[in-house]
Amino acid sequence: MRTSPNIIITGTPGVGKTVHSEQVAEETGLKYLSINQIAKERECYDGYDEERQSWIIDEDKLLDAIEDEVTEGGYIIDWHACDLFPRSWIDLVVVLRCPSTSIFYDRLSSRGYPQKKLEENLDTEIFGLLLEEAKEAYDEEIVIELNSENSDEIESNCARIAAWVESWKKSHAETTTSWGNAVQ
Repeated sequence: MRTSPNIIITGTPGVGKTVHSEQVAEETGLKYLSINQIAKERECYDGYDEERQSWIIDEDKLLDAIEDEVTEGGYIIDWHACDLFPRSWIDLVVVLRCPSTSIFYDRLSSRGYPQKKLEENLDTEIFGLLLEEAKEAYDEEIVIELNSENSDEIESNCARIAAWVESWKKSHAETTTSWGNAVQ
């Protein structure tokens, strides 16, 4: 039984996943797991998309590369998709959103994305595709949507997620203790 939860912080590129993930990891003691970094370090690629100027992840290889770690619990997973992770691994899915298209456009433009990639990400965000993906892949009660347009929202979001982690740990410690007492 895990003693710490696993949380996916997901959303379209540019919504603040890394900022949130790193801050929540620091506040909670959970380990930060950047899927981009893992894919690079452990060579979990299936090619390169020239048009989008990005690597294509080999999902099976990626899951094999992180399974032993993640199933133990205690991870903040930073990735722009969530439906590839088995339900049994995940306790909370946080979908970050940036409803202001002008703010979002500026964030993506500053990254120097090719026009096609910029337009695809804008469309994905506008239509809420990643939120729908999360709701289809996981039980809706573990999926939350949070806006991430400014530093006040980031601070509030991180505090909310950290409080959830503490609550999860407390409720699971009580369950473990109760179960342990029942066995004795």
